[in-house]
Amino acid sequence: MCLSQKMRALGVGVTMIAALVLAGPASAARGHQAPHRPSAASLRSRAGILYIRGGGYGHGIGLSQYGAYGFALHGWSYRQILAHYYTGTTIGQTNPGQVVRVLLGSGSAAFAGATGAGGKTLDPSTTYDVKPLANGRLALVDQSTGKRIGKFNAPLTATGPGPLSLAGLGSYRGSLEFRPTGSGGVYTVDTIGLDDYVRGVIAAEMPSSWAPEALKAQAVAARTYAITSDVAGTFYTLYPDTRSQMYGGVSAETPATDAAVAATAGQIVTYQGVPAITYFFSSSGGHTENVEDAWPGAAASPWLRGVDDPYDGAGGDPYHRWTRQLSLRAAARRLSGFLMGKLVGIRVVQRGASPRIMSAVVIGTAGTTTVSGAQLQRAFGLLSTWARFTVVLAAARHAPPTGGVHGSSEEALITQIKRAYGLARESTPLRGPSDVVP
Repeated sequence: MCLSQKMRALGVGVTMIAALVLAGPASAARGHQAPHRPSAASLRSRAGILYIRGGGYGHGIGLSQYGAYGFALHGWSYRQILAHYYTGTTIGQTNPGQVVRVLLGSGSAAFAGATGAGGKTLDPSTTYDVKPLANGRLALVDQSTGKRIGKFNAPLTATGPGPLSLAGLGSYRGSLEFRPTGSGGVYTVDTIGLDDYVRGVIAAEMPSSWAPEALKAQAVAARTYAITSDVAGTFYTLYPDTRSQMYGGVSAETPATDAAVAATAGQIVTYQGVPAITYFFSSSGGHTENVEDAWPGAAASPWLRGVDDPYDGAGGDPYHRWTRQLSLRAAARRLSGFLMGKLVGIRVVQRGASPRIMSAVVIGTAGTTTVSGAQLQRAFGLLSTWARFTVVLAAARHAPPTGGVHGSSEEALITQIKRAYGLARESTPLRGPSDVVP
């Protein structure tokens, strides 16, 4: 049995494979050479690689977009897809014309396509700059002539018969509302009916070429999220990006996604008759996560439970399985805020309903530090907290090819490794969930 097998047999969560210098069956068979025991210094100085294998992209809560696509390809309806990802829920109804308010920007602002603003008639072919004034009011300036059109109390609302064009951002349905930021800029909010808003979300979140039932599931999830989200804004309810959900306005509308909105008009996900917040994300890796496991401190929600996601790899999902590798020196630099001494490895202590990490231990030659999965994700720039870590140690150049670490038992072998890394006094035994096999 090689060292990695022995360590796995002992339940050691950190895998250390030392090429050549760790004795294998061949060196044991020769028997005529004296055992070579590497010094702690030689082991510590050996170069190595940290391999990271993971799955999924995103927080893992609720609907997996690639998984929904896979279910649709396997004949599931959007209602079945939503019921699978949001446990115990049903489809309810809401007013598709109710207004939502999306914060589009907070800097400069210029618009076109409006026929009126603040009670003043405007030319829809003209672009107007919105300028904040010192007294808290706003001025409209004809961009082509530089002429001031008027001064207005905030908020100033621009309306027109069709979509309004916002310089640098695109075209948006509804009306545009402007307020001074108080720091020389202007807040721009799109005030828009719910289903018109959803038309600008689906293709920004999911490829419009995907199966219709997946697009319908996304439409219902996006609509529900829009009326249950709280961004703590005093005059807006949503952001146009991943802080809420992606919103591209008219530029994101397609015939396929418009059809999905029309087919599910006003439909929302409900739990016991109440709209249920519908988190969604890109790829699950094969299993979604309990909300309280993904976000420690979050209240458990009965509809946000981890579930199997068997078709998450659909459509050539590039995030279903992924790998990263970096030198131990590079890994140590990324873990500098948590690492004590030189990096030995990372042991996962607790996982959630899926293999996503809740708690892990960064093991150094001078001690250990407990970290969360989110901290490891940030440190290594990972796509999710679904990750497993393997340390591979390269051979020391001066080590004889038949040398190795020897012990009279497997426990003694592990003890020698721990001593070599200065872990002989480690109070926490290096045992726990194996990080070797995905």
